[in-house]
Amino acid sequence: MKELYWEIDEHDLRKFEEWKKLPTLYQLALDELRNKIKLIQTEWKIENGYSPIEHIKTRIKEPKSIMSKLQRKGYDITVDNIVNKIHDIAGMRIVFSFVQDIYSLLEHLKQREDITILEIKDYIEHPKPNGYQSLHLIVAVPLTLLEGQRWMKVEIQMRTLAMDFWASMEHILYYKYEKQVPYHVVEELTEAAKAADALDKKMCGLRKEIMGSSDSDEQNHPKLLT
Repeated sequence: MKELYWEIDEHDLRKFEEWKKLPTLYQLALDELRNKIKLIQTEWKIENGYSPIEHIKTRIKEPKSIMSKLQRKGYDITVDNIVNKIHDIAGMRIVFSFVQDIYSLLEHLKQREDITILEIKDYIEHPKPNGYQSLHLIVAVPLTLLEGQRWMKVEIQMRTLAMDFWASMEHILYYKYEKQVPYHVVEELTEAAKAADALDKKMCGLRKEIMGSSDSDEQNHPKLLT
């Protein structure tokens, strides 16, 4: 019986190897970014006596979800399109106690040379129609590899505890109703978003009281060690 052989040229082999590497590279970028944020947490605690970051979560987008997103956007499924057209394959969510501290971290990240901010979407200042609030960043994180330095994209979502609770409930409801959420439920979600926003504003006032800030210091952010 004659054996069958498939000829694989060098170009196809390199593409296959790149496919295999991608999940690891994105995970390494997340690990690198997480270490930087954890260091900032430690600096905040040393300098200010507390860290406003409640918790950090990370995830890598599932291959099926990546393919679906490429198809929805009308792109061919290639390594180049995955890397260049999909910006949220690696995701990090940072949850804070107070809104002010979200913008403090944003200003700090803008000044760093080991992180490049590529895009900012401020859904806190400009909430979505349904009430969703969060600050979204697309950043690039450098990895030093045998082949040289490579910058990998990571999406960061920064929100308060109230915003995070609301977003979790919205996700559960949209999953339950298969994205066909009844109108009255959408209305209740919007009202809940307003309540979450009111809670954050109340907490801002409490933060000033706790930190002993005067009205003139309201715009100041927690200091980071230099």
